[in-house]
Amino acid sequence: MQTQFSPDQLADSQTAASERIIRKCVHCGFCATSCPTFTLLGDELDSPRGRIYLIKDMLENARRPGREVVKHIDRCLSCLSCATTCPSDVHYGHLVDHARAYIEQHHRRPLADRLIRWLLAKVLPHPGRFRLALRAAALGRPFATRFSRSAALRPLAAMLRLAPHTVPAAAVRPAPVPVPVPERKGRVALLQGCAEPVLRPEIRAATIRLLERAGHEVVFARGEGCCGSLALHMGRTRDALAAARRNVDAWTREIEQEGLDAIIVTVSGCGSTLKDYAHLLRDDPAYAAKAARVAALALDLSEYLARIDLSFMGMARPVRVAWHPPCSLQHGQKVTEAPVRLMRAAGFDVRLPAEAHLCCGSAGTYNILQSAIAERLGQRKAAALGASEAELIVTANIGCATQIALYSQLPMVHLAELLDWATGGPAPAMLNRVAGHVHLETYQ
Repeated sequence: MQTQFSPDQLADSQTAASERIIRKCVHCGFCATSCPTFTLLGDELDSPRGRIYLIKDMLENARRPGREVVKHIDRCLSCLSCATTCPSDVHYGHLVDHARAYIEQHHRRPLADRLIRWLLAKVLPHPGRFRLALRAAALGRPFATRFSRSAALRPLAAMLRLAPHTVPAAAVRPAPVPVPVPERKGRVALLQGCAEPVLRPEIRAATIRLLERAGHEVVFARGEGCCGSLALHMGRTRDALAAARRNVDAWTREIEQEGLDAIIVTVSGCGSTLKDYAHLLRDDPAYAAKAARVAALALDLSEYLARIDLSFMGMARPVRVAWHPPCSLQHGQKVTEAPVRLMRAAGFDVRLPAEAHLCCGSAGTYNILQSAIAERLGQRKAAALGASEAELIVTANIGCATQIALYSQLPMVHLAELLDWATGGPAPAMLNRVAGHVHLETYQ
């Protein structure tokens, strides 16, 4: 795609990077065939190609974003299915993140929208605040129907719908001294996460058991916090960069003290951001090299497990599982084979549903800020997973698990819980909460 940015504009590193991305687009339209919003809405401006035109015009002409432009950019899920389909290697994710930051800087949203986005940015990345917010949801739940009737307050209704009726007990804080393992085969840092340990603390517990059982020491870096992805995808670039620098410092200390074989991530959305730290901090001379080192160590749990020896137990019968590959894993990180190989090696009957490439509608805060589209995507995804005749659904992202659970009666299990069970750990807690699907005597 031809561009006409001025030399002064291209002096800005972010604009120059976006210009290079735009120029790679050849208008082929292949991206539209894999775009969830175009699939649902059929509007060219709700396809990646259409959004690239909007972003090019906005950036090239230094336009103040209007409501229509903002609407179509906001509707993007950042699922990156388009990047998987694109034959020209257009890095759409970096481009749309720049557009969101530009909109955040040059567009004044309505007051209710600004307040809700501020609330999300100040609550979700902080587990303590998030836990309090979930407990407070019981007070707002009676008003959910009323909120849903107002376009401005609809995100509040979505929050109340997503909030669990029972908040799990707080997970025990990681021990300052890691549990020693006999004949240590590796040392890894585990990303502590924000929403996951509040909504499903059993995932972290299963991950630690699984790794320690395989002879790997698990540590938690002091000072580590939110990865920054929620802020980044809402256009709050300054907050995202601050989070990245804080985490780079925390993991660098661990690397330089006793060394790390990997930084393990159990939330694939966070993993995509961690692996992009080198890009995020590329212009920071104090952090560029350190960020690249951290990004190179970041691995999804399935990637790391595929490299080490796991001893699986015998199965009384193969459980049918539907694998929901999160967009951030299959499109963002290009990790597609490792999870399936691991589950099949453990003896599970793994089924990949139709339209596995399409997003479930979670996408960070998308199912709050764009709840109507997210609901349609969630229903579509749940129907496809149900048609696989599986007994349970397995995924690798807490957002996907929360979203799909709204529309499916099947138990939602994290890959860590499933593989922990398969290597001698307890049955996933979710199987006890949703009766009638899986016999707990499956492992002998």
